[in-house]
Amino acid sequence: MAVEYSDDYLTCDADGITIRLYYFPWGDKRLLYSEIDHAVDYRMTVLRGKWRIWGGDGRHWLNYDPKRPNKDLAFIIHRVGGWVRPVLTPSDPVAFRAVLEAHGVRIGA
Repeated sequence: MAVEYSDDYLTCDADGITIRLYYFPWGDKRLLYSEIDHAVDYRMTVLRGKWRIWGGDGRHWLNYDPKRPNKDLAFIIHRVGGWVRPVLTPSDPVAFRAVLEAHGVRIGA
């Protein structure tokens, strides 16, 4: 399948997103675009996930990404019927957002 976006921890193709190192101690997660209701982008701060390398708060889960402290923008993925919301920090948020929108994923609350 053709890759539409890829960095060290995320790969987007025609069907969905593969999140590398999502599960502890290893393990990838696959999200189909059809499972995504919408996504919310936000500026990370020290109190809002910027220094969280891996883990979450029970509602939000961030995959392993040791480069996250150097990133500023994150996307919270709201899945249809899902309680836990993956939080993704792409290396190129503009390109990642464009892929989501191209597949009909609404960005915003």
